[in-house]
Amino acid sequence: MKIYTKTGDQGETGLYGADRVGKDHPRVEAYGTVDEANSAMGLARAALPPSHEDIQADLEYLQNALFDLGADLATRFGGPYEKNLVRLDRADVERLETLIDHYQEEAPAFTGFIHPGGHPAAAALHLARTIARRAERRVVELMHQEEINLEAMRYLNRLSDLLFTLARVVNKRQGLEEEKWLVKKRR
Repeated sequence: MKIYTKTGDQGETGLYGADRVGKDHPRVEAYGTVDEANSAMGLARAALPPSHEDIQADLEYLQNALFDLGADLATRFGGPYEKNLVRLDRADVERLETLIDHYQEEAPAFTGFIHPGGHPAAAALHLARTIARRAERRVVELMHQEEINLEAMRYLNRLSDLLFTLARVVNKRQGLEEEKWLVKKRR
């Protein structure tokens, strides 16, 4: 099987279900941005020290879940292939909430805005967080045009919160202090 198909050479791509849409369609923007977040999480995993087995395992779960989310977003309701996938549901969102609560116990107390950065894995998690926020915005944009799975939007919202928390935990475990936002003073 070749990696290239030439079917997108005219600026269109196929949704799951054979519908053809422009590569700039809001649905493609939504699942494409989810793919970007997944890639940034892969970068975080590559930079994560070996001692963080728990975070490594949770990120692997999240990467698999983002493939499920991408399939969910690439499949219109009522399409012929909808029966071939399992859409994200409330239990998936609740699993993220459980992970947030778990890692929040270890994270430093939140006292204000912090600079994204620190350890390379934490910086990559912050990048993944901002991409997840953009994916959420793309899903909202899509929601105004087509029916979507509302749990997909909720999932992305919780995902960004989890990635923020994980970045903070990585920095804490690595002994790195967070840099606080220094609000510009009036002159």
